[in-house]
Amino acid sequence: MREARAGEEVTCTVTFLEMTRPPDFPWPPAPPGPPMALLHAEAPPNWYFLALYRAVGEAYEWTDRLADPPERLAAFLGDPDVALYTLMRSGWPAGFFVLDGRQEGVCDLAYFGLVPEATGRGLGGWLLRTAVHMAWDRAGVRRVTVNTNSLDHPAALSLYQKVGFVPVRRELHRRVLTRDRLMPG
Repeated sequence: MREARAGEEVTCTVTFLEMTRPPDFPWPPAPPGPPMALLHAEAPPNWYFLALYRAVGEAYEWTDRLADPPERLAAFLGDPDVALYTLMRSGWPAGFFVLDGRQEGVCDLAYFGLVPEATGRGLGGWLLRTAVHMAWDRAGVRRVTVNTNSLDHPAALSLYQKVGFVPVRRELHRRVLTRDRLMPG
């Protein structure tokens, strides 16, 4: 591992995954612990999405949406084929996911993750399995997709594969780091 500095341009591997049939696993039971709820935010304001996006993705270089013009982001969030769900636990947002069904026959798990304070509590697997079922429950879905990259949470790729996503391609991308971080090599 080597330390890379904020402002440094690095190469990351983006892995694109898909499922072409509904999952074999049942709807997951809620994990033990404090009460929780999964809330659908209908056409949420930009600030709501961006707060979740930053809270979940800041440590993993989620920056693409931060550069979106406000009207472009609002159009995405307001599209009837895009759905944002927030996992609330003990009265605060523990994570979120976005299902994007704008492409016919495809539901993309466009965003998925937990806030740092919610990791390591068994919520990630539950939330992902729930998101997968919800994606397949959408009308006309024949394929569910997701992508992750080597800057993301170290367990992301294996978790996606564990629930049945299969890698279909990989691409190398360049990204300028927004913070210091450890990098392989």
